[in-house]
Amino acid sequence: MTGGRRYDSNKTKLSLAEQNITACIPPKKNRKSKLAYNRHLYKKRHHIENMFAKLKDWRRVAIRYDRCAHTFMAAIHIAASFIFWLKE
Repeated sequence: MTGGRRYDSNKTKLSLAEQNITACIPPKKNRKSKLAYNRHLYKKRHHIENMFAKLKDWRRVAIRYDRCAHTFMAAIHIAASFIFWLKE
């Protein structure tokens, strides 16, 4: 699980560890003991968030006009293909 700096607390990290989830959360700037995290994985999080933001620009996907899950997934695939094809 990757998360922003606001999720950097001992309570959150212990809760994730109890559920056998590996956390990739960068430490806050004011944390006294800096914990290690995977910077490369955390940078990939940014790309995924950008993709979701671009998908929400497509009204059909954002409002979810499609009733069936397979039709909605097809709309997401079409939108993602266009976004990939049109990217600068």
